Amino acid sequence: MIAVIPVAGTGVRLRPLTYTQPKPLIPVAGKPIISYIIDELREIGVDKFVFVIGYLGEKIESYLKKAYPNLDMQFVEQAQREGSAHAIWLAKDIWKEEKELIIIFGDTILDLNFKKVLDAPNSLLCVREVKNPRNFGVVEMDEDGKLTRVVEKPLIPKSNLAMVGLYKICEVKAFEKALDFIISNNHRSDGEFPLTDALQQMINKKVRFDTLKVDNWYDCGKIEILLETNATMLKRDYDMDSVPHFDSAIIIHPVSIGKNCTIKNSIIGPHVTIGENVTVKSAIIKNSIIGNYTSIKDAVLRRSVIGNDTSITGINQSLNIGDNTEINFSK
Repeated sequence: MIAVIPVAGTGVRLRPLTYTQPKPLIPVAGKPIISYIIDELREIGVDKFVFVIGYLGEKIESYLKKAYPNLDMQFVEQAQREGSAHAIWLAKDIWKEEKELIIIFGDTILDLNFKKVLDAPNSLLCVREVKNPRNFGVVEMDEDGKLTRVVEKPLIPKSNLAMVGLYKICEVKAFEKALDFIISNNHRSDGEFPLTDALQQMINKKVRFDTLKVDNWYDCGKIEILLETNATMLKRDYDMDSVPHFDSAIIIHPVSIGKNCTIKNSIIGPHVTIGENVTVKSAIIKNSIIGNYTSIKDAVLRRSVIGNDTSITGINQSLNIGDNTEINFSK
């Protein structure tokens, strides 16, 4: 089984953090978002991966090759952002001979039994009810519960079932033809080729799609959702003994603290993820994500996301700060 994972987006809603760090590599509860996806798929037997990279793609490729040296993976570059269907179409020479195909976007954490996706007898769209479906690709059903239409960000939604970014394609040849059709005919929506248009082409050709509701969907595209996801994932299967001990620090669990960290005269937690080689002195940090090689001194941080290689001194705020930043409020 092969998985195609588009990771070419720019993560606009998470700027400035994503100016220097691709969204799939943002840490949640101690590991990057994309690692949750890969680990779940490997567990159910997916053994080949195709990553469609673009913005800061070299960082994603470098991380994956280091973290998963034995993973059967290939990389395809989407030089210009022309939509999700275009991204997947660029990789078609790799997946077009496969019997089945899994597609999952590389910036979302899902809570579901992934084996149900693998075992589904028909092509499948994973969905979840949302409050504002106009922001998503939406699935429409008939009175018998049969999927009849998919629409990208409808102005007047006829359903509140949003597609969550996980798909199984059983009719691979039909999928290839659908992608070829919309791209060769330049069928764009808002200037791009969304995957929903290709799926609708398949539905028009009477290809059957079933739906599977996910238990939870963590679309980590906003700071508040990113922090909520971090808290949720920290609570799950939490092992208090895995957290390092620091003589002059109070740790309020659950937290995740990386290797080679120095923490003195500080209170950490709850719901804090700290990267590797971080120095924290005389600080209070809660409900936050702190990047690698960061220094925080004489500060109180809450509901903050701090990038890598950052220095913060003397502050009591909520921050969203990208990489390679120095802030000193103590002068």
